[in-house]
Amino acid sequence: MMAKETLLTNWHFMRWLRLGMGLYAAVVALQFHDPLSGFIAALFLFQAVTNTGCCGANGCSVLTSSKRNSRKIEEVK
Repeated sequence: MMAKETLLTNWHFMRWLRLGMGLYAAVVALQFHDPLSGFIAALFLFQAVTNTGCCGANGCSVLTSSKRNSRKIEEVK
């Protein structure tokens, strides 16, 4: 059930962009018989399907306010 949910939800701009770039690179790889373009296409398509990026799932995300408020801020002297 989790794989179906990941595949069908949370389609944002970057995910659509990765899908488009992956499909374009796949067409180029097939037209020119280029294995490097095929590898790049596979990488972008994998990222689009699994909703991951170069940093992994939410690897570069910013802390939310609830996490930020739980820490104590100390003054630096």
